[in-house]
Amino acid sequence: MEIIEQKPINISELKEKLEEIKKRDKELTFRGQKVDEYLKKVSKFTKHKELKEELSKLDIPRLKERHITKIIDILPKDIDSLRAILVGENLTLKQEDLTKIVDVVKKYA
Repeated sequence: MEIIEQKPINISELKEKLEEIKKRDKELTFRGQKVDEYLKKVSKFTKHKELKEELSKLDIPRLKERHITKIIDILPKDIDSLRAILVGENLTLKQEDLTKIVDVVKKYA
C-alpha cells in the first residue's frame, strides 16, 4: 500500500467519507463500523465546510489546515479553550487573532 496524500480532516468530513464508502461498498469493515458508531455519537456539527472557509479567510499567519481542523473538531467557545487546543503545536498567535478565531467559532457553535 502506498500513501498518496496525507491531509488532516475534521470529524464531520470523516463522517461524510465513511458515508461515501458505505454507498460504494455497501458495508464497512469491522473497524469502519466501529468508527461510524463513534462518529454518530459525537458528530452533530454540520456546518464544518462554512466554518473552515471562514477560518481560512481570516488569513492568520502560521495558522495551518491542521490547526483549523482541530478547532472545528472541538469548537472552543473562549480564548482559554482555544489556547488549550493549540498548546501542543509550535504556534504563537496574537491576542487579536485568538479573539477573531473564537468570534468566528461562536457564530457556528
